[in-house]
Amino acid sequence: MLRIITQWVEAQAELRRISDRTHDDAMIHKEATVREVLQTVRRQGDKALLHYTEEFDQKILTLDELRVSGSELDAAYQQVSKELLDAIQFARQQIEAFHRQRTPKSWVQFGEDDIVLGKRFTPVDRAGLYVPGGKASYPSTVLMNAVPAQVAKVPRIVMVTPPGPDSKVNPAVLVAAQEAGIQEIYRVGGAQAIAALAYGTETIPKVDVIAGPGNIYVTLAKKLVYGTVGIDSLAGPSEVLIIADGVANPVHVAADLLAQAEHDTLAAAILLTTDSALARQVVAEVERQLVNHPRRTLTEKAIAHYGVVVVVDSLEAAAELSNEFAPEHLELEVAEPWDLLEKIRHAGAIFLGCSTPEAVGDYLAGPNHTLPTSGAARYASALGVETFMKHSSLIQYSPTALQKVAGAIQVLTLAEGLPSHGDSVRLRTEPSL
Repeated sequence: MLRIITQWVEAQAELRRISDRTHDDAMIHKEATVREVLQTVRRQGDKALLHYTEEFDQKILTLDELRVSGSELDAAYQQVSKELLDAIQFARQQIEAFHRQRTPKSWVQFGEDDIVLGKRFTPVDRAGLYVPGGKASYPSTVLMNAVPAQVAKVPRIVMVTPPGPDSKVNPAVLVAAQEAGIQEIYRVGGAQAIAALAYGTETIPKVDVIAGPGNIYVTLAKKLVYGTVGIDSLAGPSEVLIIADGVANPVHVAADLLAQAEHDTLAAAILLTTDSALARQVVAEVERQLVNHPRRTLTEKAIAHYGVVVVVDSLEAAAELSNEFAPEHLELEVAEPWDLLEKIRHAGAIFLGCSTPEAVGDYLAGPNHTLPTSGAARYASALGVETFMKHSSLIQYSPTALQKVAGAIQVLTLAEGLPSHGDSVRLRTEPSL
């Protein structure tokens, strides 16, 4: 099932193949479909949402059912256990505490001649949160998206999520939303939900920023509406890369690989190790843990297509391969993880040590689990409070300060052939006749 690679060139090629798994020819067809959905929703609004919900989700809704009602929100609390409610509340507290540390702060600097420079951070007016759904439920994703938006003080936050069985939204998702302060929730998913948030419909408001992960259709839709609205990132199929040495427990490493593979048939699970014995043990352990796995078919497919074990000569070599791949999740299951961290340049989230499985970060450590994928960690970062904020530059010059820089500005405006730019300074600084 899991292949073991020992050759460097082969390992590089395999990691490139896995990283490019969403860029094949099939994506061209999917993108054409998404473009049609976006255009139709833009033209037809709610009517198109109901049509695509029936076509793609096999759910027939009325206009009145698009928005989750207050009675459904109230009833959700009666449908979750006290243990689940406590866990949701604990996770929210942890996530909020972390993101409050990351809130950008406005600042001003007072210089000579009464020059004032600064930066002013303000939230967007409206944010749209996408939460995957349908057959599965992701209250953790609700919290990871909603809490940073609340910390940013976004005035209006709306959430969209696909309808599940009986056209209902999972009660755990509704409870998580309310615990994070979200009351405006619409039961619509897929590319049509992204279109509704980007362009607005009769029922769903147009927003300024769309955040949250989804399937390939959601990701393509976010890519295509970027510019009309802001987005958090293009979060594709999930991936984990584990660097392990002889201290790692093969049972734990196998569980961590499967924890990623069980997400989706496109999920990637990669192990880089200096220990050939560990490599063989992990392969065997993956097979053993799959025997009675509830999501065996899906997980086996992901492992078969996008799972690999690479035996390397050194941890430095493992770090080099990891940096080329730039994983969404990176686990350092080695004796000295902080030493190895110094060699890591690109990763969405880094889990240090053998007692820090990715699941800790997925649910409640605090840092966000919406992360860059498919190599985007080379230039992108996790979703955070700053996703829902923007900054304006602040500039104030006194007459004395303007007089001192007038000559340099004049030279630059002449060089660029923009005479009125020069005049706007000259007329303020030359003596009046």
